[in-house]
Amino acid sequence: MKVRRSLALALAALPLLAAHPAAADIGPRYHEYAALGDSWSADVTPVGIQTDQAPSGCAQSSWNYPRQVAKALGVTTFRDATCGAATSDHVRAAQDVTYVSGLLDGVNEPQISRVTKTTDLVTFGFGGNDIGLAGAAAGCFAPLPVGEDCRSEWVKPDGTDAMSRRIADAEPKLVRAIEAVRDAAAPDATVLVVDYLAGVPVDHGCYPYVQAHNGDLMWLGAKLRELNGMLKRAADRAGATYVDTYSGSVGHDVCRQPGTKWVEGFVPLTTDPPGLAVPLHPNRLGADHQARSVLDAVKTRKK
Repeated sequence: MKVRRSLALALAALPLLAAHPAAADIGPRYHEYAALGDSWSADVTPVGIQTDQAPSGCAQSSWNYPRQVAKALGVTTFRDATCGAATSDHVRAAQDVTYVSGLLDGVNEPQISRVTKTTDLVTFGFGGNDIGLAGAAAGCFAPLPVGEDCRSEWVKPDGTDAMSRRIADAEPKLVRAIEAVRDAAAPDATVLVVDYLAGVPVDHGCYPYVQAHNGDLMWLGAKLRELNGMLKRAADRAGATYVDTYSGSVGHDVCRQPGTKWVEGFVPLTTDPPGLAVPLHPNRLGADHQARSVLDAVKTRKK
């Protein structure tokens, strides 16, 4: 349990990676783009952290999908507020990201401060930390094939699932955050709610390749899909456009081999790009897919 708790704290403290899509015919022309979100939008990295847009403690990567999208669109103004460990509370509240003083630190100002009345494109990527999914996933770490499964901490014998309840309870909060962002942007701005990749399978496990009981891994996959369903409803209710990164990423989960998986497992190493990784977060291949999905949404979006 001490190992699980340490891993949970580490994951909760680190935010979630993107690539270089072509700037071909991408539809409507945008001029001012603001990216808001958590670690899966920051595509966090433990090395090569970029600090031109946010403090080092946000751990933004140079290849995150907002940077790729901004480059492909050729926007005049780009502001990236994405930050590891952010919740939708940090849309309107500052976030202290001091983890290792002098190495990873700083305060990320309220993310909505990057949105102005001339902002015509916003990406919004929150939800996972609002429901505590990263901590739950860390609690499923099982280096040995013995011991209790992590689902028992969440699912009662009668089938009541506390994580499902958290997901349902978070929906009104996400709706309010999206509405606040929409109201802060230009009147005709495009607000895109970006979901989470299919990083965890729902129909199989792969112990010991990924160190979690197979049933636990499938439960996590089901909760991730449930979270995305809630985000789609929230986007619809708030008058935003939902971006589906999940469907196109099926088959690229943590159980796949390097070069095929777009989300890393518990081992903090990756081949994409080679080096250290943030566990249970997208690698650069995942970031590339996120960027492609956003650009596809931009291309089909009618202003």
